Parts: sequence; structure tokens; C-alpha cells
Amino acid sequence: MGNATILTASDGHRFEAYRTGLPDAPRALIVVQEIFGVNHHIRSVADGFGDSGFAVIAPAIFDRVRSGVELGYDEAGMKTGIELMQQIPLEQTLADLIACADALGHAKVGIVGYCWGGSLAWAAATRTQRFAASVGWYGGAIAQTADASPNCPVQLHFGADDDHIPLSDVDKIRAPHPDMEIYVYEGAGHGFGCSERGSYEARSAALAQERTLSFLQHTL
Repeated sequence: MGNATILTASDGHRFEAYRTGLPDAPRALIVVQEIFGVNHHIRSVADGFGDSGFAVIAPAIFDRVRSGVELGYDEAGMKTGIELMQQIPLEQTLADLIACADALGHAKVGIVGYCWGGSLAWAAATRTQRFAASVGWYGGAIAQTADASPNCPVQLHFGADDDHIPLSDVDKIRAPHPDMEIYVYEGAGHGFGCSERGSYEARSAALAQERTLSFLQHTL
């Protein structure tokens, strides 16, 4: 189990983050939330990486607008999450992610994100040079900047039955990056890695996690 800490971004913004794993673990990782905040699921994901030998920070990105946000996986939670997300400029979010990397203090820091966080992990890889590895799970906005060049190794995961991300978007990402690790899981929908969502698909989630861990362990 981890604990809450307060970090400060380069623009002076102070925000809460969930910190877990041993501070002197051999590898460091930022876990980026879905649109539902740093809730029970994201904390458990962070703890899992901590148990796998990572020093981990999961920033509360919504603190830019409202603190203490933990939303449920229902229509109301999704509506609120989207409204909050739309109020936060990407550059501010990237400043928060860089502050987390600085707080970890490792020479190499990786980033993994889910849903909105998957798109942010892609942005962190393509718009900064602070990260040594990036993994995105079902990031819906990645295709919008598919031609961008990552500054670190990237691995991406998508569900074949994702009703938010068509396979044409995956093809759009793959085309300019033929050597990138991009995986598509048959029978998996959006959010297939979250055991607290109706779209959870255990087999795909386990395989994606195995690939994520292997990728991070080899690149960090």
C-alpha cells in the first residue's frame, strides 16, 4: 500500500499524487489515470507495479480543476470525468508528469497510462524528452497525432472490439511506426484492463500486463 504526497509542477501548481513501491527500487514508473481519477483501481494498478519492483507515482491530474476526484464507472462518472478533462490544457498535464519524473529521481523513468492516461503517455513520449519508455492502453486520442515521433520506445495496447477506438485508428498509428510494439486483443473492448468495469476481459488484461512488464523491464 502506498500513501499520498504533494508535488509541485514547474508553474507552481501543487497537486496530490499516490506514491507506492520502494523509493530505491531499480526502476521508476508513472501511472496515469483514466478519466475517473486516481481511484481504487488506479491505486491498485500502481501497487501492482510497486510489487513488481518499481518506484511508482500516480498523479491526480484533475487537481488542476478539482481535488480529491474519484469517480465511478457509470454514465455520471464518465460525464464528470470528460468535463474535467476538457478543462485541463495538455501542457499543464505534461508539467505535472515531468514533476512526477523529477520526484522519482531515477535516471530513467517510464510512464504507463490507461484510456485518457494512454493518450497522455503518448503525448509524454512525443512532446517531451523526459521519459525512457512509454506504454499506452486504449488511448483514444493517439491517432490524432499518429505522425508524431516518440523520443523513447513505445508500446501500445488496443481492444479489437473497442467502440471508442476503431481499428482504422490503430492502422493509422501503425502506418508511420511499423516497428512499434502495437498489440490488438480479440474480443476485448474499451477499458478491458480494468477489473471494475463491465468491459473487463481477464485473459487480454493478463497478456497485456505481461507484455507491459516485460517491455518496461527491458527498457528501464
